[in-house]
Amino acid sequence: MELQTQLKSLADKINQLKDKIETEESTKHAFVLPFINLLGYDTFNPTEVVPEFTADLGLKKGEKVDYAIIQNEEPILIIECKNWKEKLSVHSSQLFRYFHVSKTRFALLTNGIQYQFFTDLDEKNKMDEKPFFEFDITNLKDSAVNEIAKFHKSSFDVNKILDNASSLKFIKEIRKQIDVEIQNPSNEFVRLFASKIYNGRLTEKVMDEFTELVQKAFGQLIGEKINERLHFALNKEVIIQEKDQIEEIEQSKVVTSDEELEAYRIVVAILRRKLPTHRIVYRDTQSYFGILLDDNNRKPLCRLHLNGGKKYIGLFNNDKNETRQPIETIDDIYLFENELLETVGLYETE
Repeated sequence: MELQTQLKSLADKINQLKDKIETEESTKHAFVLPFINLLGYDTFNPTEVVPEFTADLGLKKGEKVDYAIIQNEEPILIIECKNWKEKLSVHSSQLFRYFHVSKTRFALLTNGIQYQFFTDLDEKNKMDEKPFFEFDITNLKDSAVNEIAKFHKSSFDVNKILDNASSLKFIKEIRKQIDVEIQNPSNEFVRLFASKIYNGRLTEKVMDEFTELVQKAFGQLIGEKINERLHFALNKEVIIQEKDQIEEIEQSKVVTSDEELEAYRIVVAILRRKLPTHRIVYRDTQSYFGILLDDNNRKPLCRLHLNGGKKYIGLFNNDKNETRQPIETIDDIYLFENELLETVGLYETE
C-alpha cells in the first residue's frame, strides 16, 4: 500500500510539472530518479545507482546507458531515458546494443511516464523486441503496482521475475488479440462460435451474419459485466451510507448526563498520573459510558454504567474482558484507583 501511495504522489507531481519540463535531462531528474528512489535504491550512492554506465561494444568503445542499478557489483537493471514528450522506440535504443554484453537480465526504457521492461525470453542474452511489462504511471492499475513491487530492492529476485515475465508477456498479447477480435472478428474467431451453435453449412452469407452476431454478443456481454460491477459498487455504497445513517440515528439517541461527565473527570484525575489528559477520551453509547486510551476502541480504560437502577464501573483484565463492580456513587470510583492505573499498564507493552 505504501508503494502505491508513493507512485500516486509521483504521478500527481508529473502531471503538475510536465509542461514545464523541456529536456531529457530534466525528465531524468524530475521523473525517473524519483521512480528509482521509490524502488528503494539510493540514487546518491554511485555504487548502487550508476549514471552514464559505460559499456564497450566491440569496435564501439565507451557506449553509455543512462543508469544501471547495481547489486553485488553487477548490473541488475539498465535504464535508458527519453524526454517525456518522446514516444518510446526500442529499435533506436542503445539498450538493444548493450543488453547482450552485460550480465543483466532486465532493461527499462522510459520517458518518465511510460515504462517498458524487457528481458530475454525469446533468445538468451538478446533483448526481446517487445516488453514483457509496461505501464503508464499517470494511469496506474493495481495489478501494475504488484509487478512494480517485484523490482523493489527489498524483494528483487531475478528468478521470480523471470518466471512471471513469460506469463505477463503472453497475457498482454492475448488481451491485445481479444480486443482486436471483439472490434473486428476474424473468420476463425466467428467460425469457432458459429460451428458450435449452427447446424447448417457455414456459407459466406451465414458467416457474414454470424460476424455481426458475434460482435453484438460480445458488446452486450461486456456491457452487462460493466453494469453488474457498477450495480455492485452502487449497492455497496448504499449499504455503507445506510450503516452510517443508522449509527448517526443511534448516536443522536445518546444523551450524556452531568453525572457521567463528572465521573469522567474523576477517572481523568486518577489516570493523569500516568497519562497526558488528551489521551483519555470518552465515548458515550446507549449501553454504557466508555473511557478509552487514544480514542481507540481496542484500548478501553473502563466503562461506567450509571443510567440503570444500579451503578457499576467496568474494569478490564489482561484479556481485556470487562468485570463490573458495583458503586453507590461516582465518588466510589476512587476506590478502584489501583485497578485503573494497572489497566494503563496493559497498553504500555503493546
